[in-house]
Amino acid sequence: MELPGLAFAVWMFICFYTSVDGYPSGKVREACTSMIPCHGSSPQLLPEHTITVNRTEFKPGDNIEVHLSGPDFEGFFIQARDAEHLDSPAVGSFMLVDRRLSQLLTCGRTKNSAVSHTSKAKKKHIKVNWIAPGNAPKHVQFLATVVKKYRTFWVKIPGPIVSQPNVTSPTTPLHATSEAMSTSHLISYLSKPFNASGCGSMKFCIRNPSNCDPESASCFFLSFEQEKSSVFIEMSGPSEGYLAFALSHDQWMGGDDAYLCVNEDHHVYVSTAYLKGRSPPVLYSENALEDVSWRLVDGVLQCSFRRSIRLPAYKGRFNLDGSYYIFLADGEASGLIYKHRRQPLITNGMYNVTGLPQDIGGSRSPRLLKAHGALMFVAWITAVSIGVIVARFFKPVWSHSFLFGKEMWFQVHRILMLTAVMLTSISFVLPFIYRGGWSQQAGFHPYLGCTVMALTIFQPLMAGFRPSRHAPRRQLFNWFHWSAGTTARILAVVTMFLGMDLPALDLPDPWDTYTMIGFVAWHVGTDVLLEIHSYCLVRKVEVIEDDRVQILQSLTSAEAEGRLFKQIVLTIYVCGNMVFLFAFLAAINQI
Repeated sequence: MELPGLAFAVWMFICFYTSVDGYPSGKVREACTSMIPCHGSSPQLLPEHTITVNRTEFKPGDNIEVHLSGPDFEGFFIQARDAEHLDSPAVGSFMLVDRRLSQLLTCGRTKNSAVSHTSKAKKKHIKVNWIAPGNAPKHVQFLATVVKKYRTFWVKIPGPIVSQPNVTSPTTPLHATSEAMSTSHLISYLSKPFNASGCGSMKFCIRNPSNCDPESASCFFLSFEQEKSSVFIEMSGPSEGYLAFALSHDQWMGGDDAYLCVNEDHHVYVSTAYLKGRSPPVLYSENALEDVSWRLVDGVLQCSFRRSIRLPAYKGRFNLDGSYYIFLADGEASGLIYKHRRQPLITNGMYNVTGLPQDIGGSRSPRLLKAHGALMFVAWITAVSIGVIVARFFKPVWSHSFLFGKEMWFQVHRILMLTAVMLTSISFVLPFIYRGGWSQQAGFHPYLGCTVMALTIFQPLMAGFRPSRHAPRRQLFNWFHWSAGTTARILAVVTMFLGMDLPALDLPDPWDTYTMIGFVAWHVGTDVLLEIHSYCLVRKVEVIEDDRVQILQSLTSAEAEGRLFKQIVLTIYVCGNMVFLFAFLAAINQI
C-alpha cells in the first residue's frame, strides 16, 4: 500500500474508534492538525467559552498563563499557533496547573505542545501555563476546541494574540476560524413533507413500499434531482433514530459512501460517513453538504441537502455520475449510531442517480434468501405435512389402490417426501452461496438448519434399507423412521420460527409468529381429529356381536364410512395448507 493510502486507512481506523465514544480520556493526538473531534456532526458557530491570558507580550522562554472558561463543558483541546499561519504546527509547550483536569499531549515534533481533558467530568475553568520557545514566531494565537456534550462542540475558538516586543500587529487578526466556518452550514426547517411529484420524469426516486406516498407515515422515500453540477437529495421515513442511505459497488456493506440524518434530542444532524464492513459507520467531521434542511413530525424524519456531483477534495465521497447499488436503512440513535433494526432496503441493480430519472422500489431481503425461505415453506408446510398424514392414516384407505405397481398411500408418501428432500437440499445451499460461507449473525438458525438437513438426508437412506414387512427388525425400523421424521419436523418448525425474524428475511411481526402458530395448530388439530376418528372406528367394530356374517358386513360399512371421512378431512387439510403457504409466499414477495 502506498504511504498516502496507508495514512488514510490509519486515519479511518482511528476515527472509527473515536466516533463511538468520542475522546473521554482526552487522548486526542489524532486531532492535532484539524482540532476537530470525530463526533459526526458540524461544530457550533457562536462560541460560549472564552480564552484569556495574563499578558499580551512575550520573549522566548517567558511563561504566560492561559485560562479557558465558560458554561459546563466535558472536553477541551488547547494549542498555540503562529497567528499569521494558523494551519502551521503548534508552537511552544505547556505546563499543567491541575493534573486532575488536564494533561499534556505532543503534537507533531513539539513535546507538550497541546493540552486536553483527562475525563468527561464537568468543568467550568481550566488554567495552564504556556512557555514561549526560542524560535517563536512574531505573533502567537491561542486556539481551543471545546466539547459541551457529544454532538455540541466548538472548533478552534479564537483566543488572544500575544506578540514579541517591538513588532507590528498582524494585518488580519483572526476572529473566526476558517475550519469552523467551512464545516458548518446554515440549517433550515422544512415547512411541509416531501412529495413524489417529478419522480421518474425529473428526479430519480426510490420508494418502499413501491409507489407509496412520501406524506404517508409508513413510506420510506429517497430522491435525487440533478441541478447543474450538484444533486439535491431528499430522504424521509418513519424513524425516531436515524435514516441513512449509502452508495455501494456491490450488495454488501463495506467500503460504501453513506449519508445519515440523525435525530438527537429532537434536533436532526446530517452527516456523511464511511461504512467499513459491518462495523458502525465512521462519521466524517468535514461536511461536503449544503442547503441542509430537516423536519421531524409524528415519528417521520425528513431531511434534505445538496452536494456536488464530484468532490475530489473529500476522500471517501463517490462521484454521483457513476452507477451504484443504493442502500436505505433506519435504526436507533442515542449518542451512538446503532445497527439498523432490520435488513436495509437494497436496489435490485446498479443505478446512476444523475442519469435517466426513474421511480423504483427495492427489496429488504436478497433474492437468494427469499428463495431459501419460499422453498423451505413449500417443502415442510405442504410436502412433508401432507406426506406424514397420508402415511399415518391412509394405509387402510388406499391399501387396495395401486400407483405405478405399488400401494397408492406408499407412492404418494414417497413422492412427497422425495420432493421435500430435493427442495430442502436446494434451499439449504442458497444461504451459503449468498453469504459465501457460514453466517455468524444468524444465531441458532443455521445450526438447527444443518441438523434438519442431516435428518432429511438420513430418512431416505434409512428407508432404502427397510426390512421386509414381516422381518423381525421391521418394528425397530418403524420406530427409528418415525423418531427421526418427528424430530426433523419439530426442529424444522423451530428453525422456521427463528428464520422468519432474522434481519435478512424479516417477515411482518407479529403476523409471522401468529401465522406459524396457526399452521402448527392446524396440523396438530387435523392429526388429533384423525386419531380420534380411527379410535372410534375400532371401538365401533369391537362392540359388534360375535356373528361372523354380521362382523363382515359391519366392517365393510365401517371401512366405507372411514374412507369417506378421511378423504374429506384430507381435502380440507390440503386446502388449508395451501392457504398458509400462499400467505407466507405473499409475505416473502412483499419484503
